[in-house]
Amino acid sequence: MEIRLIILYWLLMISVLIETQNSDELLARTLSGLVGGAVEGLLSDVIIIDHGSVDQTHRVADQAGCIFLQDQPLIDGFRRARSDWFLFLEPGARLLDGWIEPVAVHVERMQGPACFTRSHTHRRPFLSRVFSPGNPLADGLLISKRQSMALFNPGKKAVDLARGLAMKRLRAEIIPAALK
Repeated sequence: MEIRLIILYWLLMISVLIETQNSDELLARTLSGLVGGAVEGLLSDVIIIDHGSVDQTHRVADQAGCIFLQDQPLIDGFRRARSDWFLFLEPGARLLDGWIEPVAVHVERMQGPACFTRSHTHRRPFLSRVFSPGNPLADGLLISKRQSMALFNPGKKAVDLARGLAMKRLRAEIIPAALK
């Protein structure tokens, strides 16, 4: 099984896209959770789309080897991405151990959009989930490049892509950014 996954990672890589603004510390937390995916060869690139930060966001992205796009629209991030699948995350969101295999399997099966499952200690109360829609990007978004391009409208952000999508929930956990 492990050899099959290693071969799969080489064939099906993903690009991570993160929109930021003055999020240097939060970005560092998110990037640290991606190291395993980079080591395993699942991540082809990480693209930071910055909207006017005046903190050290650029330095964090540079130190981590990310592609940094300053004051450019989201579509430019799409164009720079080297893979056919995107993983959108918010600065501060942290993927927990065990996320790599469920993401690789989802991409291999060419399934539609997906999001992560909130860690047990960070789930929203039931009534809050029912009566308050919350942030559609809080649990991340794994989506094909083709579908992202079809849904994209000029001037929109990643959170707008996630809004209203029916997403499969992956068996991989995330701690959302807002709960740090």
